Amino acid sequence: MTSPAARTALDLTAGLPVPALEDLYRDLHRHPELSLQEHRTAGKLAERLRAAGYETTDGIGGTGVAGVLRNGDGPVVLLRADMDALPVQEETGLPYASLTPGLMHACGHDLHVTWLAGAADALAAGRDAWSGTLLVVGQPAEETGSGAARMVADGLYERVPRPDVLLAQHAVPGPAGLYGHTPGLILSASTDIEILVHGLGGHGSRPESAVDPVVTAAFLVTRLQTIVSREVAAGEAAVLTVGRIEAGARPNIIPAEARISLNIRTRSEPVRERMIAAVRRIAAGECAAAGCPREPEVLVGDSFPLTVNDPETDRRVAAVHGEVFGAGTVLDPGPAMASEDFPHLAVDGLPYAYWFVTSTPAAVWDAAPGDDLGEKLAAVPGNHSPHFAPDLSTVAPGVRTLVSGALAYLVN
Repeated sequence: MTSPAARTALDLTAGLPVPALEDLYRDLHRHPELSLQEHRTAGKLAERLRAAGYETTDGIGGTGVAGVLRNGDGPVVLLRADMDALPVQEETGLPYASLTPGLMHACGHDLHVTWLAGAADALAAGRDAWSGTLLVVGQPAEETGSGAARMVADGLYERVPRPDVLLAQHAVPGPAGLYGHTPGLILSASTDIEILVHGLGGHGSRPESAVDPVVTAAFLVTRLQTIVSREVAAGEAAVLTVGRIEAGARPNIIPAEARISLNIRTRSEPVRERMIAAVRRIAAGECAAAGCPREPEVLVGDSFPLTVNDPETDRRVAAVHGEVFGAGTVLDPGPAMASEDFPHLAVDGLPYAYWFVTSTPAAVWDAAPGDDLGEKLAAVPGNHSPHFAPDLSTVAPGVRTLVSGALAYLVN
C-alpha cells in the first residue's frame, strides 16, 4: 500500500508545468554564473519564491537565497539546490548552450535550481495537504566548497527557522530514471593544495647556471602519485589528482618558479592528514634534491567535508521514492569519491539525506560502449565534462523527488 506521503506527492506533482520548467532550465543553462557571482540565477529563484508566497531573503552569504513557507504545526524541512557554474567551455552543441564563452553549467546546478523551483511551487500550491514549515535554500559557491558555510556564517539560521531535517540531491550520469540512496557515507572529503617551487631563472642555453623549477615540478607530479599507491592502505579509498601546472613564459627562458595545484579525496580524517603530510615531505625532498634556493611553499586551500547521510533519514526518503517511482528505481551505489559542501548547512549534527538522480539521455546511454554499468558510466559524459547534458526528461522526476522527500516529513 502506498504511504500518505507518496500519494500526496503524486497528487501534488500530477499537473506540473513541465514545458515552463524546461524553459526555466534552458534559460539557466544559457546563462551560467561562477561561484559567488550567481546574481541572475539567485534573482530568478527569489522571484519565483516570492510569487509562490514564500517569505524570501536574498544576499545571504553573498548571493544565497532562502524562502520560508509557514504552514501550521510540524517539522521544519530544508530543501537545497546549489546554483554556481564552472569555468568550462561548453561542447554539447545544444540549441540552449551557454552564451558565455568559457563558462558552463557542467555539473547540473541549473537543473538543481529548476527542480527546487518546481518543488517550491508544487508544495506551495498544495499546502492544504501538509503541515509544517518548508525552508527552500538556493546556495552559492558549492564548487569552491565555501557557499554553505558562508550562508551559515552570515546568519542563515537567525533569519530563517532552524531546520529539523535537510534534503538535497544531485544530477549524475547513468540511465535516466534511477535514484541513488546510500545510508551513511555517500561522498568523500576533498582538499585542494598548492605547491610553489622556487627555482633560479636563467637562459635556456645555460641550464647549468640556473635551477630549473619545471624539471622539479615534473618530478614532483610523478612522485606525488606514489602517495596513494605506496602510503595509503589497500583497504582505504583515496585519490590524488594534479589538475594544474603553471611555469614560464617563453621556450628559451628557465623560469624562477613553478606552481602545482592538486586535489586529494579521502574517506577519513587520518588518511587526509597523512596525505597532506606526504605532499609536504615529497615537495621538500624533491626541491632539496634539485638544489632549489628556497624550500617550497605548500598551501592547503579549499576543502569539502565528508557527506554522511543520517541512515534513518535516508531510508525514510528512499522508501517514499521507491513508492513514487516504482520497484527497481532506488538503488544503493555506495560511497563516491566526489565531494559536497551541503553538510555545512547541517549545523550541530542536524540529520540530512543526500541522493543522486541519474540523468543521461537514453540514446546516449544506449550508444555508449561497454557490457556493464561501470563500463558505460566511464563512456558517457559525466559531471564537469564539457559534454555533460542532462536529459530534459528528468525535469519532472527531479521535482517529484524533492516534493516526496519533503512530504515524508510534512505528511502524517
